[in-house]
Amino acid sequence: MFFFKKHPTYQSSGFFNGFTDYHCHILPGVDDGVKTMNQALEILAEYERLGVETVWLTPHVMEDVPNTTEGLRLRFQALKAAYTGGIDLHLAAEYMLDGLFDQRLSNSDLLPLGANSDMVLVETSYFNPPLNMEATLHDIMSHGFFPVLAHPERYRYIADIEGYRRLKRMGVKFQMNLGSIAEVYGPTARKKALMLMKEGAYDYTGTDLHNIHLLHTILETKIPK
Repeated sequence: MFFFKKHPTYQSSGFFNGFTDYHCHILPGVDDGVKTMNQALEILAEYERLGVETVWLTPHVMEDVPNTTEGLRLRFQALKAAYTGGIDLHLAAEYMLDGLFDQRLSNSDLLPLGANSDMVLVETSYFNPPLNMEATLHDIMSHGFFPVLAHPERYRYIADIEGYRRLKRMGVKFQMNLGSIAEVYGPTARKKALMLMKEGAYDYTGTDLHNIHLLHTILETKIPK
């Protein structure tokens, strides 16, 4: 079965009713996502019309975008003060597995994901895995967190299903980007996303939204159930 009619009649599809977005870049002015408070509020208003219930704001944290935990919390409080709608907003972060992440993990200086604050959303380069990737994932677990790998379908260095199965056996959770199904990242990412859906490998879904145009692209796409 497929969801979504063409925008602007997509509201009737009901796909987003009660939806939790586990990955987006709506927190304004902190990374390559939404730039202004007004843009963030516009997207949240659109989310409300779609029936989205919960949003996890997951700004980038990496050596090239060294957002601090305190700085992100202050910006999040500003957004919450400006937003008057009914969506349940939460702050986490999307961490690149690099040297800065190693420092933050060692110092317990993280913004975890999930109702129990027991998960950490992580990403890597799309082309090459970080050195000692598996050791880093085990280190995350040794600190009491489940690693959630953002958009695994986009990583070109994972060539086949066995590579994904190995990560799942380690206890890594997977988060799918809806934009991958919409072929925003090309046909290979879409093919791998459909493969992982068939495998039942995904634990969470997110938009990875950086702007309202991506939301409209997703809404114009037939999404497999």
